[in-house]
Amino acid sequence: MTAPVTAKSTGAVSCHVCGLLVSGRYIAEHSADCPRCDAVLHSRKINSLSRTWALLIAAAVLYIPANVYPVLTLVSFGQSTTNTIMGGVIELAQSGQLVIAVIVFVASVFVPIFKIVALLFLVVSVQLRLKIQRRKRALLYRFTEFIGRWSMIDIFMISILIGLVKLQALATVTAGPGAIAFAAVVIITMFAAMAFDPRLIWDDEGERQ
Repeated sequence: MTAPVTAKSTGAVSCHVCGLLVSGRYIAEHSADCPRCDAVLHSRKINSLSRTWALLIAAAVLYIPANVYPVLTLVSFGQSTTNTIMGGVIELAQSGQLVIAVIVFVASVFVPIFKIVALLFLVVSVQLRLKIQRRKRALLYRFTEFIGRWSMIDIFMISILIGLVKLQALATVTAGPGAIAFAAVVIITMFAAMAFDPRLIWDDEGERQ
């Protein structure tokens, strides 16, 4: 069977900034800069796997304090109450607000774990040169990159709550250290998804054929 023609096999390079596919002939005759956005062209993202590994490890480490430390501190009439992410989910469920509890659980607990595990699987599968389910792995990457931003819904809710509390003499709402760690986890996983190059999944497709 004839090996499939890929952009890399023809010398073409896709710009990682604007997505323009630049032919190898243009690069040879002109320069290694994108003719549309003037970004430096690279066949693959530089040190993609190394940077993704480093960001995933950092996110996994920060995910522990994000769940252990309180994300919200409420001081009302001299009494202080703190809540972790799971503590808030449990309180919402016990108060009958199941829909909000499910939304917070999915966005703040399930999505970060899913994103870390999915990116870890993609990195390992590329390093082990797995030749199975390439299309599904590419779709997994797209889905992971898409849902990552929704993890910030918990931080968004806390910021709205802080803004709504105006009676400082009666009640005070402040973000806890868990919120800072959680926001760092979300941002780092977003950078990890950006650092990973999904084209690495298809690089040895020609060898398989």
